[in-house]
Amino acid sequence: MASAINANYEASTSSLWRIIKLPMNMTESLPLEEYTEKAYLDYSMYVILDRALPYIGDGLKPVQRRIIYAMSELGLSSSSKHKKSARTVGDVLGKFHPHGDSACYEAMVLMAQPFSYRYPLVDGQGNWGSPDDPKSFAAMRYTESRLTPYAKVLLKELGEGTVDWKPNFDGSLDEPALLPARVPNVLLNGGMGIAVGMATDVPPHNLREVVEACLHLLDHPEATLDDISQYILAPDYPTDAEIITSHQDIIKMYETGKGSVKMRALWEKEGTDIVVSALPYHTSGAKVLEQIAAQMRAKKLPMVADLRDESDHENPTRLIITPRSNRVDFNQLMLHLFASTDLERSYRVNMNMIGVNGSPRVKNLLTILTEWIEFRRTTMIRRTQWRLDKVESRLHILEGLLAAYLNIDEVIEIIRTEDKPKSVMMKRFTLSDTQAEAILNIRLRSLARLEEFTLRAEQEELEEERDYLVGLLEAPDLMTALMQEELRDDAEEYGDDRRSPLVCRDDAKALDENALIPSEPVTVILSKMGWIRAAKGHDIDPKSLNYKQGDQFLSSVHGRSNQQVVLLDSTGRCYSLLPHTLPSARGQGDPLTGRFSSPAGARFLTALSIKEDEFYFMGTDIGYGFLCQFKNMMSRTKSGKATLTVSKGAKIIVPSKITHAKTDLIVAVTSAGYLLIVDANELPQLGRGKGNKIINIPAKLLKAGEEKVVAMIAMPIDSKLIIHAGKKYKTLSGVDLEAYKGERGRRGKMLPKGYQNVSRLAIG
Repeated sequence: MASAINANYEASTSSLWRIIKLPMNMTESLPLEEYTEKAYLDYSMYVILDRALPYIGDGLKPVQRRIIYAMSELGLSSSSKHKKSARTVGDVLGKFHPHGDSACYEAMVLMAQPFSYRYPLVDGQGNWGSPDDPKSFAAMRYTESRLTPYAKVLLKELGEGTVDWKPNFDGSLDEPALLPARVPNVLLNGGMGIAVGMATDVPPHNLREVVEACLHLLDHPEATLDDISQYILAPDYPTDAEIITSHQDIIKMYETGKGSVKMRALWEKEGTDIVVSALPYHTSGAKVLEQIAAQMRAKKLPMVADLRDESDHENPTRLIITPRSNRVDFNQLMLHLFASTDLERSYRVNMNMIGVNGSPRVKNLLTILTEWIEFRRTTMIRRTQWRLDKVESRLHILEGLLAAYLNIDEVIEIIRTEDKPKSVMMKRFTLSDTQAEAILNIRLRSLARLEEFTLRAEQEELEEERDYLVGLLEAPDLMTALMQEELRDDAEEYGDDRRSPLVCRDDAKALDENALIPSEPVTVILSKMGWIRAAKGHDIDPKSLNYKQGDQFLSSVHGRSNQQVVLLDSTGRCYSLLPHTLPSARGQGDPLTGRFSSPAGARFLTALSIKEDEFYFMGTDIGYGFLCQFKNMMSRTKSGKATLTVSKGAKIIVPSKITHAKTDLIVAVTSAGYLLIVDANELPQLGRGKGNKIINIPAKLLKAGEEKVVAMIAMPIDSKLIIHAGKKYKTLSGVDLEAYKGERGRRGKMLPKGYQNVSRLAIG
């Protein structure tokens, strides 16, 4: 798009005038495609050249240039009184800029905001917005304004023949095509704009640094970008926040004219609080506090106990963050906030501007400075030539006046006696029309001899100035030296120290949600009707809690507040959640149906919680099972994760924790009293599935439902097995336990009479 616009620049800018100049009785027929293309290019070039992009010479867009010029014409210098902003906007719209008043006023406000412009051009009085809300400024009928002292660098040489003038929109007035900037304002204040097919984002810079770079470039025209970067270290925004972009990235940005700059808020530890004293460019403190508060409400930032905004006139930015305890790592907390809030921001850089040739282009830093120096040299040559013309014109008049003084009596006689004294004097003393007119305009009181001495002194002074001006025009080195002197003077008068320090910092990194949650012991309680809650500590009796009418205790698990809990339903799907998100056990909890989308008819069976790399034994009552690592059971979706495949007619055996996957034993007992103990390492470790057969049940009995597995449990190798059969129980250990060991998939060994109707297994 940009290349097409540049390629058609001359044709597009002249096509409209060709149509307008057609006689009234003639029409021009164009194909629709050609007409729309021309119209679009005309509009594109207007937006680019006359609205959105700054000119490299004065660094201003047309509306900004017209505002500053209109204020100077109203006499609103830095030493004058403030006047209503509506007066200025009215003059701008009525004389130079026939557009909307709100857009014009917003452009004016931007130039007056010290937190938006590095070197403001407008000195505002009243409400001109705040860093929290730059658009909260009062209406133009309430505010007053005048130009700042810095605006002199744009206007000081305006009336000295330095720029071209053009008619305004209705041809009734002339306005400057640009302003004769004495410093590279395009870099100092930067600018943003969106045109057609292109945009611009020029960051602000420090006046002293830019001037030093210009001085070096004037002394060493062959200087490279590396040489210039020794003076211009980085952009300098109107905030004390830190620039943390690496030096290599900044150099690359200046080489290409494109890139980004990353800024980070300035903070310090003050007692037990964190105090943020400077925010990145155009960052709202209120928004930052809201972003932190949102994390606190979502229980994603338990490390922070309180937030306060103590900003005032003395401390424009003072945000207080109070950690929950002294054990909180302040640096880690701030790195998380940098990554998750506007305490750290990146700013796009796209140094696209209109060059001295009138064409828009993205320029690198060296090109910008070189072209601006060319612009400044041209401006100074025009200023010098304008002054030289004035001096020579005055010297010419002085020559005629002195000739008259030498022949004063004859001049008086000619004036008294001749009908046309002007032509007579021109012929008698060889005078020009201008000289003769000047003689005729001499007052009688100026005929004293003292006046002749004054004229000769003025003549000598002007001749000396003429020789100096001619020398400047003929000697580029003298012009360069003068340019350097003026740059130094302006840097001394308007320059200041860098505001945005350059520092190297660790990369911001958002903490894992689990890492942000304090690790505290909790007990998660699940009821039969699917209600869940959490209690602090592991010493609570879940059966003694209050339950809804018709509901009762189903399962509980001990864990940590930052450790995932997995819930297993009757279809073999697993769902995970964090205990800190659960309601307190003092209430009756929340229904799991509001948290998860389980299949129709599914029931939640149990709650599980171990370390992510540990295993659970999972199986069904048809005798199949496998080992599943806990992290493979965790799910990130509301619909859960299919983990255990449950055959038709089968039921899930409550999972059992594996202590050591290589040495633990798996115990299985059927409803017929068959008991089999196998090594856990014979079972596969799966993320999902049905598993392998652990104990064999004849297919006929299994199909008829006459025999099922009533219990399966994992037990450490040195533990005792307690078999409960109603009110009786039997403990197996040592040799007795060995008698029931066998290979996986075997039938197992029948338990003694009286213990064949097993109700549950336990580990002793």
